[in-house]
Amino acid sequence: QVQFEESGGGLVQPGGSLRLSCAASGFSLEGYAIAWFRQAPGKEREGVSCISSGVRDTYYSGSAKGRFTISRDNAKSTVYLQMNMLKPEDTAVYFCAANLMRSRCLPAGITSHEYGYWGQGSQVTVSS
Repeated sequence: QVQFEESGGGLVQPGGSLRLSCAASGFSLEGYAIAWFRQAPGKEREGVSCISSGVRDTYYSGSAKGRFTISRDNAKSTVYLQMNMLKPEDTAVYFCAANLMRSRCLPAGITSHEYGYWGQGSQVTVSS
C-alpha cells in the first residue's frame, strides 16, 4: 500500500519547537517533490512547505518562512519538518504528500491538487 505516515506532533507551548516526520511506505521518495500541508478546524488545507527531489529546492509559505525547515532523507524514505517559534495559529493537523506531477517545487506556491499518497496526519497544538 502506497502511503505516508506522519508523526511527531503533540502539545507545545508558544515559542516551543516540534519536529514532524513523514515516512513513506510502498514507494520510493526519489523523483517526487514532497510537501507538508496543514488544516486547522474550519479552515481550508494550506500548503506549508515543499522540498524538491534531488536538487533540494525548497518553498515556504509566508507563515512558515524563517521558522520552519523542511528536509528529506531519501535513504530512509522520510521527510522532516522542523518547526520553531511555534505560535497558537500553527495549531492544525499536519499532513505530507507527494507531488504526482512534478519533481520540483514551484516558487509560486503549493497546488494541493497535484499531490497524492496522503497520510492520516499528525496533530500539532500550540497552547499555554
